[in-house]
Amino acid sequence: MRSLRGRLLVATPLLADGVFDRSVILLLEHGEEEGAVGLVLNRPSDLDVGGALPEWRGAAADPGVVFLGGPVGQGGAICLGRASGPPAVGWEQVVGQVGIVDLALAPEDVLGPVDQVRVFTGYAGWSPGQLEGELEAGAWLVARAEPDDATSLDPSGLWRAVLRRQRGRAAWLANFPDDPALN
Repeated sequence: MRSLRGRLLVATPLLADGVFDRSVILLLEHGEEEGAVGLVLNRPSDLDVGGALPEWRGAAADPGVVFLGGPVGQGGAICLGRASGPPAVGWEQVVGQVGIVDLALAPEDVLGPVDQVRVFTGYAGWSPGQLEGELEAGAWLVARAEPDDATSLDPSGLWRAVLRRQRGRAAWLANFPDDPALN
């Protein structure tokens, strides 16, 4: 299978129970030998970025909170940034204008061409072959990432928004009720 780096994983109703319910994940890495790593883009926490990383407060995209990137490695931080120009240091492209920001650097060393950041705690991870098995089982849809997905102003609506821009039956899932038993 080709690498899915830079693509979105959109949870299907098969994942209705659990941590990935209606999640949208941007894949940062994907390969046959190393597995996959991604960030859940639509799980804001209550923790203000300024409380966790005060030096990055001014660059944080709205809402300016730390996002829950996934169940693995909670407590560590990963940062995504949107670039308006080619950053020289501290930014590694994932897809289009979106890349990983090196939080070990001072914001003034990265900012300028990087105009918005989103900070995540934890990540989603799959061992080699695990994600491919979940894809075959129909747990995820693979979608093209848009530049605004990583810093969406409406993270709670991102799942439906990504599904609505798909073609065919995938778009129908955007109307899937929160509780099918009440339908």
